[in-house]
Amino acid sequence: MRTSSRKGFLCLVGRLALPAAAACVAVAAVVFIPRPAVSQQAATEAPSVRLPKMMDKQTHDAIELGLRYLADAQRPDGSWLSSGRYGTYPSTMTSLAAMAFMAGGSTPEEGPYRRQVKKAVNFAIKAAQANNDGLLTAPTGGGRSMYGHGFTMLFLAQCYGMLASNDQGEEIRQLLTKAVELTASAQSDLGERLAHAGGWYYTPEGNNDEGSVTVTQLQALRACRNVGIKVNKRTIERAVAYLRHCQMPDGGICYSARSRGSSRPAISAAAIACFYAAGLYDRQSGGVGEEADMVEKLVKYCSRHGEVGDSSNGFWFYTHFYYAQGTYQRGGADWEKYYPKIRDRLLKMQAPDGSWNGDNVGTVYGTALATIILQLPYGYLPIYQR
Repeated sequence: MRTSSRKGFLCLVGRLALPAAAACVAVAAVVFIPRPAVSQQAATEAPSVRLPKMMDKQTHDAIELGLRYLADAQRPDGSWLSSGRYGTYPSTMTSLAAMAFMAGGSTPEEGPYRRQVKKAVNFAIKAAQANNDGLLTAPTGGGRSMYGHGFTMLFLAQCYGMLASNDQGEEIRQLLTKAVELTASAQSDLGERLAHAGGWYYTPEGNNDEGSVTVTQLQALRACRNVGIKVNKRTIERAVAYLRHCQMPDGGICYSARSRGSSRPAISAAAIACFYAAGLYDRQSGGVGEEADMVEKLVKYCSRHGEVGDSSNGFWFYTHFYYAQGTYQRGGADWEKYYPKIRDRLLKMQAPDGSWNGDNVGTVYGTALATIILQLPYGYLPIYQR
């Protein structure tokens, strides 16, 4: 029986366990094609687009159809819900949908979808101000607030550099500063025996740990640090130590440091992107020493678990969302082998209205993740750049 969007997302974030994919990078090519108009204004702004290697007109058109779906699904207050204008998780869905537009080159001030991104920024700011405690999740966020907090931190950090020269940029700086402080205060502590390694749980006061929440916070902290928001180095070091502690003998990452258990391919895929964001690389990507060995084992684990065409285990979109980021940053021939596979698979999965229903969470979630993956070769979003 098909689960509801809310139940699907709680299931997704509560017990991630899907095979990951292969490994992979992109080289620019020189193809110019007409951009399908999203509006008369957008058509005049962007009459053509330069496509990187491995992106063809069919891929470009699928992306545009997906972005138009997201644009139509945005609510009047600037937010998205898991299934468009209905559902749950407004902070998480708004951040992911807005970053899908930014992955195509739109910003809060420029590009064919600037109005949608700007409205999303306004929603995120108002939601954070309503809390007034550093938590960025909208009060109607539907529980498990650290997910919305982490994704909103990531989104606003991507916007901050573009808005830093105006009053809204200062608002974002203040919100991100408080958000980083809340994340640091919410970090768990595994004790002196484990060098005080720390992860995060579903709520700030949880004092526990869970892998998927941890990777969300770690990537968001890195994004904040990249734009000049002060992040205590020790917070990131403890998070990296947490993931290191969660690495199992087979190279994968387990669900939780406290409960251990077996490796989870989906969390393992997310951990690769987070290690790269924290400056830890496998040997192919330039890493050295024991840390490089750790990441190398993780990459090999992920390459052994799951295929692009296998979407039977429930967390396919989540897994490939992160694994695509990691393999794009990793570079080399593996990316050139992986991207055509994930591209072709996503094109086959797209609905006629341009949407993807991701992991039974909803069409906004699935469409945002799919279009971000497909647009990685553009290299626009700073957190995903090599």
